[in-house]
Order: sequence, then C-alpha cells, then structure tokens
Amino acid sequence: MKLEHDRGGDGDRLLVLLHGLGATRDVWRPMLAANRWQGSWIAPDLRGHGASAHADNYALGFHAADVAELIAGPWREIVVLGHSMGGAVALALASGWFGVAPSRVFGLAIKVVWNADELAGLEKMAAAPPRLFAAKDEAMARFAKVSGLGAHATERGVAEAGGGWRLAADPATARVGPPPMQALLASSICRIRLARGESDAMVSRAQLAEFDPAAIDIAGAGHNAMIDAPAAVWDWLLGA
Repeated sequence: MKLEHDRGGDGDRLLVLLHGLGATRDVWRPMLAANRWQGSWIAPDLRGHGASAHADNYALGFHAADVAELIAGPWREIVVLGHSMGGAVALALASGWFGVAPSRVFGLAIKVVWNADELAGLEKMAAAPPRLFAAKDEAMARFAKVSGLGAHATERGVAEAGGGWRLAADPATARVGPPPMQALLASSICRIRLARGESDAMVSRAQLAEFDPAAIDIAGAGHNAMIDAPAAVWDWLLGA
C-alpha cells in the first residue's frame, strides 16, 4: 500500500518516524524543525490516516508491511522511532519479518496495559460513523485536539465529505488493538528502547520497565513528548 509521506536529509542512514493512532506525520514537525539526525529521514501517514488511503485491515502487521515497502533500499543503518501506536508498529518492524532490519527501535509512549472498558471504547470508536462538521475550521479544531497536535495541526488531518468536513482518519483504525508486547520483544532482532513523557496518563514508566529496564521519563512532557519536549526526545534517541 502506498503511504503518503515527507522525507528529507541525505545519506545512507535512515530515521523512520511513525505517528500514533488518529494522528498524522505532522506530529514530528517540532522535532524536524530542530533536526539533529545525520542522514536521511522519512515520516509517513500510516494507512487510514492523514493523506494515506483507507484499508480493510489495520492490524500491526499490515502497518509494518506498508512501512517496510516504503523504506526498502540499500540503507547502511535504519533507526525507527514510533509514537504510541506507531511505537507498536516500530516494534513489529524490529522482528525483521517484513524485509527490513532496523539496528535500533525506539517506542515512545506505547500504552502497554489495557482494561476492558478501554478495549470497549476502541471498538465503539471503530464502529462509529465519522462525525461531520459544517465548517473546515471546526473539523481542524477537533483534529488538533484529538491528535494532540494543537497549533501544529495541518489540513492533512481533515477531509471534505458529504457536504461538510470530517477527520481524515478512518474510525476503523481503532481496531489495531493492544500491542502484544511480549511477542513483539521476543521476536526482535535489534536493540529496543522505551520511554514516555513524565506526565503521560496513558502509561507509567514502571509499566514500560517491565519490557525495557532502561525505560525513561521525558521531563516536561505528556503523552506527546515529541511535541512537548522535542529536544529531550532527540537527546534520548541520539544518546541511547
């Protein structure tokens, strides 16, 4: 599946940036504004999100296969940084099963513990028809809130439909489900590091430490640490 994406930099070291559920590649704009990566980078809209097409299946493996197809090439090094759901996709890529072999994978703010109410909420979200807004600005404001992008939100997050405007993301993307952390880590062929914003209400450092004893808190950040504290995320990525 063709993923719409941004890319930049140069060289044979590739940094892959994967956004979370309901967001777009724009979540990485604050980090890329102060780019410290020595090499090439690529940031896609995952299937069913932003400018990328909707699909029939949103399981982690399909997301990982899409990304692997996008980044195929003779790279000397591949590093993957994924946020929330994108972090789970990054862990799937760490298996090497999809034809790429990352040397390091970073999972930021992956929610690893889910209760029955939260799972029911995901299914309710997936089954609901897209909400239509009369004005584009209203849809943009809603997208800015649900994605956590705030002032960084762009038109990629909304789409014209039915005489109004809706969020671009397919509601069915919520059926991606909780990440099977034990299985993902057991299949990894590369080093994995986990982190979360220190005030992230969706996951605790203790929960992440069960899968990565070196898991850290990003100071001054909530769930969207790459927006709240981009310099600190760079420090973590480049120092690990």
